[in-house]
Amino acid sequence: MPKIASSPSSVSTVPAGSPQTLPFLLTSQQGEAARTLLRYVASLKLPGPDAQLVAAVVAIRAARGGVGNLTGTDLSALRLGDARGAVDALRGLGWQMDDALFDGDPATPVPITVPDLARETGHPLPFGKNVRSRVSGWTTKTVSAKPVKKLPPAARLAGLFVAAYSTSKLIGQIPPDLPEICRATLPDLLRKGFLAELSEERCRLDPAVRHLSGMRPPTPEEQAAKLPEGDTEAVRPSTPGFQFNVDAWAQWKRTATPALRRHVESVEYCAVCALPPEQVAEAFMAPGRPQFFSKNVKAAYGEWKNAHPDRGLLAAEFTVAFRAEHGHGPSYRQLCSGLGWDVKHSLRGFIVGRLLANEWLTDTSSVPWTLRPGKAAQAEGIVLPKARSSAVSAHAGP
Repeated sequence: MPKIASSPSSVSTVPAGSPQTLPFLLTSQQGEAARTLLRYVASLKLPGPDAQLVAAVVAIRAARGGVGNLTGTDLSALRLGDARGAVDALRGLGWQMDDALFDGDPATPVPITVPDLARETGHPLPFGKNVRSRVSGWTTKTVSAKPVKKLPPAARLAGLFVAAYSTSKLIGQIPPDLPEICRATLPDLLRKGFLAELSEERCRLDPAVRHLSGMRPPTPEEQAAKLPEGDTEAVRPSTPGFQFNVDAWAQWKRTATPALRRHVESVEYCAVCALPPEQVAEAFMAPGRPQFFSKNVKAAYGEWKNAHPDRGLLAAEFTVAFRAEHGHGPSYRQLCSGLGWDVKHSLRGFIVGRLLANEWLTDTSSVPWTLRPGKAAQAEGIVLPKARSSAVSAHAGP
């Protein structure tokens, strides 16, 4: 990273590459949810970091159902410059926040209603129960981490952003939606040892807060055990007869069309997904197998469908947000996991198949990671950004 400044307080006695002392708080999918939360907070028309920090804490607690609890003690722990002003700013957005936060028993939870998060369609934070809980815990622990807990709200909010956009190897990027007032506090994070290095667009977390990183590949234990976020199905086994070979994979890419190769490499080198190369190679090289769905799967879909009337809109919106961050579409697993749809592999395939058939989604047939809004979604105004389409066309050439 050019123009790097080093923190005088970030020198560690732990050798580089030593195992972290604390386990990661977020899986890769939960990290993605954390970044979705921060984008939502940054999009709110709020006057400053006091209100934004409260919004981050309350929104994740209210993500399921639209009502989240906050105590007076919680509010005091945020060390706001103007707590009443922050609450008034959120009330201006329609958030229902009672004065008991200030006048009541500080240990008594006060329910806060967030209208955006109570609606059934167009939900900005469509998280499952486990995702919501883990991201909420990560938010609390990040803003109270020792290097930042005594810093002003703008610096602690900046800490949330840079942690969410940092990898397990400590390398982070300064997100474009980081509020400007937070950007001005990044040197404070460097000085206090939350960051070890800082340049104009990049940063490096200090090893002491590595466990707060939001961008990391799944551990071998997570891959071997079960799918993240509550799916009870084991990780899909390798295609029978498929064996990964580096030379064969390189040769396959050389014979692909330029457009397909660009897509393959956008997946293979995606820092957010951080997928093993053999998994990417298998998805593209192994021939697809026809799917047959039992009566039980179809019956389960009927029950699931009734509980998810806004599935089409949510799925299409998710693919747009996912592509903006990753540079490629989500897999079936990433789509369902990101939306908190904790279902087995067979039902997942049927769900996405129906979304494709009903034209809420479309894809490039037989090419993985190409899900995007279909005609039904486009009719509702859900489309990929024109800027991205233009950039792709320019890159492809005449």
